[in-house]
Amino acid sequence: RQHEAPRRVKRAWVIPPISVSENHKRIPHLLVQIKSDKQQPGGVIYSIKGPGVDEEPLGIFSIDKFSGKVFLNAMLDREENDRYRLRAFALDLGGVTLEDPTDLEIIVVDQNDNRPLFRQDVFTGRVVEGAEPGGSGRGGWAGGLSRPLRRHPPGASAATGTCVMTVDATDADDPDTDNAALRYSILEQGPAGMFSINATTGEICTARPGLDRETMGVYNLTVQAADMSGDGLTTTAMAVIYLEDINDNPPEFTKEEFSMEMEEQAVGVDVGKVFVHDKDLAGSPSWLAKFTILEGDPEGAFAIRTDPHTNDGVLSVVKPLDHEVRDRFELTVSVQNERPLEPSAPASPRALATVRVRVRDVNEAPVFRENPRRISVLEGTPPGTAITTYTASDPDTHQIQTLSYALLYDPADWLQLDPHAGTVRTKRELLHPSAFLQGGWYIALVLARDDAEPPLSATGTLSIEILEVNDHAPQLQPPAGTLCGRPGRGGTLLLGATDDDRPPHGAPFHFQLSPEHPQLARNWSIARFNGEVTHAVLAVLAELPEGPYSLPLLLRDSGTPPREQQQLLNLSVCHCGRDGTCLDGVLAAATAGAGITLGALMIILGSTIILLGDRRRALRKGLLQRSRDDMRDNILNYDEQGGGEEDQDAYDINQLRHPELFSTRAKPPLRRDAPLGSGTPLVPRKLPSSPSDIEDFINEGLEAADSDPSVPPYDTALIYDYEGSGSVASPLSSIVSSLTDEDQDYDYLSEWGPRFRRLADLYG
Repeated sequence: RQHEAPRRVKRAWVIPPISVSENHKRIPHLLVQIKSDKQQPGGVIYSIKGPGVDEEPLGIFSIDKFSGKVFLNAMLDREENDRYRLRAFALDLGGVTLEDPTDLEIIVVDQNDNRPLFRQDVFTGRVVEGAEPGGSGRGGWAGGLSRPLRRHPPGASAATGTCVMTVDATDADDPDTDNAALRYSILEQGPAGMFSINATTGEICTARPGLDRETMGVYNLTVQAADMSGDGLTTTAMAVIYLEDINDNPPEFTKEEFSMEMEEQAVGVDVGKVFVHDKDLAGSPSWLAKFTILEGDPEGAFAIRTDPHTNDGVLSVVKPLDHEVRDRFELTVSVQNERPLEPSAPASPRALATVRVRVRDVNEAPVFRENPRRISVLEGTPPGTAITTYTASDPDTHQIQTLSYALLYDPADWLQLDPHAGTVRTKRELLHPSAFLQGGWYIALVLARDDAEPPLSATGTLSIEILEVNDHAPQLQPPAGTLCGRPGRGGTLLLGATDDDRPPHGAPFHFQLSPEHPQLARNWSIARFNGEVTHAVLAVLAELPEGPYSLPLLLRDSGTPPREQQQLLNLSVCHCGRDGTCLDGVLAAATAGAGITLGALMIILGSTIILLGDRRRALRKGLLQRSRDDMRDNILNYDEQGGGEEDQDAYDINQLRHPELFSTRAKPPLRRDAPLGSGTPLVPRKLPSSPSDIEDFINEGLEAADSDPSVPPYDTALIYDYEGSGSVASPLSSIVSSLTDEDQDYDYLSEWGPRFRRLADLYG
């Protein structure tokens, strides 16, 4: 197809931009008249559309539809809308478009109708005191909307010196016009004129040297922003500049001398304060003080610290002071800052002050110089013996005082104390063992008190070691035994001993046959048992007949001096088998002790009477009916009142019937219940040769017991143990052989005491 030639737009229908000033007050105001080249008189209808016409904001513009004149109907504000773009239309009377729509642009021209506005009402910044002008000092920073501080490039319009902050403002007017061209200035800052401002950027910097926080710590500047390059509308704001402190002032004492007092013996208490002044900012590191005691305290009795709230020095005592030793101190104290002074600060000597401290005398408690006091006392020390003098001293040498003493703790009531001299004596014997001893030590407390008002006291510990004394001989354990009667296997017996004394007065023990009877060595020997210190072995050297033996032994301990005691070992020699053990039935009481006391003898007699009486009554009543039961039973001991613990088993009456079996090689039994050192008859009593002599034998033993002056009222240990096979109980009737059960008078039993009262009731 053939291209159509471009259509020519008629110049009358092209409308150039229209400018109108904001805030135009003559309303309505003709802006422009549009025309169509196809205009026919009264035949063209004009209209406009767009913002300000039929779009928000409505009613600002209008058009005369017949003449094409466009009018402004309201005041315009460039800050709200700086231009309007409308569309213009031309129609015939029938509504047919005569022209293509054309653009109509209305430009709002700015007027200086807005003042500058600072972004903040108050700007804050900080700069160190002493900052130098000319850009060689320390940098600062700005509060509020802060930005990095910078040095202006060469040729820029800037304030000189150390920059502190930047103030900035805005203007709503057209930035491309002088209406928004702002200039900054400082209206007021005081007479010194320490700061300047960059008129274009609003940057505030130091202008002069001499910023001193101690002279003026805060600067309040009134700054202004003006448009029209400084000739138009203006606004103001506050710029507050704080000076940062540096340590350019050393601390100083408020006076050269300080006086204080304190009581002696006080520890950990504050004595007083030394006051200082520092011009630097309170609470800052440049303000904090540090104190040092230079002289006057060689013992280190005092300490000084800094009060963090007041910065003063607090003097305290860390060691007890004695008024009697030294009553006055003169200290030299220095002060300086924790942080060193700035190099720019003027040089000055370190501040010094003299602190005089007086120590006041107070009543002090007595002191036991030796506490605890340890002494040693022999066991058994008699009452009234002075064992020590335990006294205290009074530190108050400048005061006349008297000390008195008392026993504060004496659990066993063993001691007595002189209240004036402090001499400690025994009130009773100190014996071992005791529940009041702890590891051999007795602990007592002594109270010392002065006569001041109020009185003070002190407690001293008296530790008394009770030294062991060898006052006990070893005891044979056990005191009886059984062994075979031939040498070799079975012919030995293990012996032991105990000692009530503590080491070293006890074991090892020494066992030996009585040296008073050297003939015993022919039949017996004693040797140490495998190196034991408490046991030995008794051995038979020659074959012995069966029966009981009483073997006197001598036992000795290892004390200093050693204690020894002769004791009787009651033995039963039995008939042994091939394996070295006793054959059954040989001895009825093989393991029983061979001793018998007078009390046991009385029990035997009483029991025999009861047995005989019961037997006769049983025979009369026909109960036994010629019973062949052997009446020679073992006589057991019930409720013995004798004196020895060896009398607790059955009694062997075999010696009464067969005295020929009793060995005369051994010494008669030694009475173990007799006091230490009691004598033993040099010649044993002759045993009866026949049963008819038993009464005389018993009477002789009773007489020996009654006439022994060394151990009344103890009885003599005699041997009545076993009723052997084939023996009859009737030989005992030789005591009262002429009496029958009916003829016997038992009334005398009531005179024998309460333990025979039951027999008296049965037979009396």
